[in-house]
Amino acid sequence: MPRSSVRKNAAKARDPEMHQTKKGNQWYFGMKGHFGVDSRSKLIHAVVATPANVADSTVLPELLHGNETRVWGDQAYRGQRAVVRQHAPKAQDFINRRYRHRGLVDEAERAKNRTKSKGRARVEHSIGIIKRVFGFAKVRYRGLSKNTHRLLVTCALATLFLARRHLLRCQEA
Repeated sequence: MPRSSVRKNAAKARDPEMHQTKKGNQWYFGMKGHFGVDSRSKLIHAVVATPANVADSTVLPELLHGNETRVWGDQAYRGQRAVVRQHAPKAQDFINRRYRHRGLVDEAERAKNRTKSKGRARVEHSIGIIKRVFGFAKVRYRGLSKNTHRLLVTCALATLFLARRHLLRCQEA
């Protein structure tokens, strides 16, 4: 998610806590934010920040609280069915599966992924608010802990932003 300006310091050195990763043909340097979001209310319930080179699937247990009924995810979380069962036993697995294997396209699996992606879009809305409303597109500080703190505060503000109508109705009643 967020990327840092690579060398904005006196020593002209990269931040040792941040790392680089490649997505497609593009290289990114910085950190990733991983989010656990309730798909009905769009409220964020878990946040984990890692260097950019950490795989998404390794933080999945930290994003689950155990009372989920459905777990949505893109193909980065593929192959994590046992982790989902262990940490959220009541949850149905709605993680996208591979639909292209050795050049052959499985149209049935592709259609299932398309349906799952519609549910995932509700979760992505919260991340869009973090990026667009609160401007968290790049990291601002040097070091993972400072940027993690900024991410946590931004997620708290985004949760309030998403729940503002509900909170205002409760105040009027």
